[in-house]
Amino acid sequence: MALPIIGITTYNQENKYGYPIAALMHRYIEAVREAGGVPLLIPSGLTDVAIRVLLARLDGILFTGGGDIATAIFHGVDHPKVDGVDPRRDALELPLAKAAAGSGKPFLGICRGFQVVTVALGGTLFTDIADQKPGAIKHAYDSGTERTVLAHTVNVDPGSRLAELLGGPVVQVNSLHHQGAKDIPAGLRPVAFAPDGLVEGLELPGHPFGIAVQWHPEWLTDRPEARRLFRAFVEAAGTRQ
Repeated sequence: MALPIIGITTYNQENKYGYPIAALMHRYIEAVREAGGVPLLIPSGLTDVAIRVLLARLDGILFTGGGDIATAIFHGVDHPKVDGVDPRRDALELPLAKAAAGSGKPFLGICRGFQVVTVALGGTLFTDIADQKPGAIKHAYDSGTERTVLAHTVNVDPGSRLAELLGGPVVQVNSLHHQGAKDIPAGLRPVAFAPDGLVEGLELPGHPFGIAVQWHPEWLTDRPEARRLFRAFVEAAGTRQ
């Protein structure tokens, strides 16, 4: 069997000369490669036709972390900490996530990707957890220096697929986000929770592999639970070839 091709979403940036580039941290690429997949980077700005072609040819899709989704898309409360909004990225990832969910294409959402899956299927977000969720613990650790810090525990539903993949009902995770899921859409099942009750893991029941996590397992691949998650995702993509 051929190695499964995993599409990985990218973000838009400028290089040191001011020219626009499609960029991605190598951690995502390495996590997919180490799990047995072939990484293929997905740029923003694709047409609807191109998105459909891409969906048909990829074996799985990894929705990566990054800036905030435009608040207006999910009728959220605007907040001064909203940052990194990129309409081109929203225009690619939201329909791609909805299509992957509807077509049975294996997908994994990470951090922003978790939020993309939530919004794409009809959910809403806290636009700043610290201000909008009473009793919230610290979730916004420094993304520049604390990517591997184990910030808090996550309790996972013992009967969930995510618990099976992670190897248990409790895991230690990093935490690099200031937004989070508020209203979970009817089609998604919340299966993992931070100590303050914030949803940290979602599953799409009946889907070959439809999982999203709010933390960043690509930075924790020295831990067996993170490696198992990526390996299961890539294996599911291989099965769907």
